[in-house]
Amino acid sequence: MNPKEWLVSPLSDIVKEKISYGIVQAGPHVPNGVPYIKSSDVKGTIKPDSLQKTSHDIHYKYRRSSVHPGDIVFSLRGNIGESAIVPKDLPEANLTQGTARISVNENHHNIFHFYQISSSPVLNRINALSKGSTFKEISLEELRKVKVICPPLPEQKKIAKILSTWDKAITTTEQLLANSKQQKKALMQQLLTGKKRLPGFSGEWTDHHLTDIAKVIVSPVDKKTVDNEIPVELCNYTDVYYNTYINRKLKFMRATAKQTEIDKFTLQVGDVIITKDSETPGDIAVPALVAEELGGVVCGYHLAIIRPNNKKLDGAFLNFLLSMPQTRYYFFTLATGATRFGLSINGINKAHFSLPPLEEQQKIATILSTVDKEIETLQQKLDCLKQEKKALMQQLLTGKRRVNVDELEVA
Repeated sequence: MNPKEWLVSPLSDIVKEKISYGIVQAGPHVPNGVPYIKSSDVKGTIKPDSLQKTSHDIHYKYRRSSVHPGDIVFSLRGNIGESAIVPKDLPEANLTQGTARISVNENHHNIFHFYQISSSPVLNRINALSKGSTFKEISLEELRKVKVICPPLPEQKKIAKILSTWDKAITTTEQLLANSKQQKKALMQQLLTGKKRLPGFSGEWTDHHLTDIAKVIVSPVDKKTVDNEIPVELCNYTDVYYNTYINRKLKFMRATAKQTEIDKFTLQVGDVIITKDSETPGDIAVPALVAEELGGVVCGYHLAIIRPNNKKLDGAFLNFLLSMPQTRYYFFTLATGATRFGLSINGINKAHFSLPPLEEQQKIATILSTVDKEIETLQQKLDCLKQEKKALMQQLLTGKRRVNVDELEVA
């Protein structure tokens, strides 16, 4: 139940100009032309520098659909339901037939309704009104009928201000996360190739084939549960593919294995697991490090364990080394197959690397692991902020939680 002073209105009743789409055929890109916004450009924000441009003649022909700072742009097809506010640094632009302009009138607040349109209840209604199976779209007629909740304007402004504060925190965290990832990429390129040496270390790095510094073990253990076999926890393909580190935080699947398989394929701290087989060669040799004692977790099939000789090779260092683009490309070229690609043990063993002394490997791995922990912390913070914002939107945009229009805090 909405607060009694909150009204429910179709989008057509809250706009100052009729909701409309834009150019049917934008023509070739014109460097000095007028920017236009496609559905693929609408992803929460609009980046003016990335927009294509149409001729002034075409823009003039479709001037009725031009947008200006503060207007809401809505995607009608493809990424249906995505919306964005036209930024201040885009003084004028046009739309394509796949996007629509929602320009609210003076009794409504654009940012509040941007959040309204982005909320789950409204998006659910939009999806219900959409047509098509493989390529869904919503017509302007149906979009104009979509109803939104409208509190008094001062309350709209306060809710928009609160949610905008959360968006700023999310944007800041996203930027910090992107910076940390870029820093890690640069450090890996410098430290793992010897371009940058750590204080106290000097001398030439030495070349080694993997077979001389590690043991490769290919697992045949499948996901089946078989009578008379021993129940085990299984580290499978997706555990490796989607994680940099294999630890007890992961929820391993249950399966069974023979005692001989348990003896041979149980994972040890410092092991690096790689994806040995895949439907695409680009997904071959994705690595993950066994970062802690797992209590008897067994390696599943389509994977290979690389167990370093701990007197010559550090597992954490190897994990980072295998993540390098040039290493990934090397294994990409070795993958064979037609509908499914794979690596042979011989191919893995022949991989060769230039390595510093073990102590320097460990120091490099420690530095990069610290960056990984920073990235993980920022990712957790970002996920938390997004979840909290989503919950706050659910409360504020429905009136379940009211705001004090005279103060910043939520009442």
